[in-house]
Amino acid sequence: MTTSASVPAGSTNAATSSGTVTDRLVEANEQYAAAFTDPGMDARPVLNVAVVACMDARLDLHAALGLALGDCHTIRNAGGVVTDDVIRSLTISQRALGTRSVVLIHHTNCGLESLTEEFRHDLEMEVGQRPAWAVEAFRDVDQDVRQSMQRVRTSPFLLHTDDVRGFVFDVKSGLLREVDPA
Repeated sequence: MTTSASVPAGSTNAATSSGTVTDRLVEANEQYAAAFTDPGMDARPVLNVAVVACMDARLDLHAALGLALGDCHTIRNAGGVVTDDVIRSLTISQRALGTRSVVLIHHTNCGLESLTEEFRHDLEMEVGQRPAWAVEAFRDVDQDVRQSMQRVRTSPFLLHTDDVRGFVFDVKSGLLREVDPA
């Protein structure tokens, strides 16, 4: 399978014939902007939903969920884990921009399943400073979704915690499987 970001055959690094990958992205943006017209949208998502998901490049959230531009707020990080920064973003999304529902999406074959908190120790040994953040590695994706749902539901900063649902996206089939919060 190839994507628009695929590196040309025979290339051994991330650079393309016209420069770096970033140069290619800037060129693509120039083409996009040439045909761009302001859609006149508000920053408030039309569906009043925030989606928290993993940053994995295999997840095309808008396509997988049938979303269009302006439908939702999308918050992504390694693992789709609900961290303090995710709570910060959800709080702003709800309190300032009107979202009421939260959808959490983890996925099969996540890279965080193969890491441990030892990753932080390795970084400390390499750079001389221990990261302040937790890796948030996990072995059981369903349990991690449950933990993320619980973090959202118990946050004192969030106004709307009654419509919080968690799912696991199967990277082989493209299907979502809902996780029971119990």
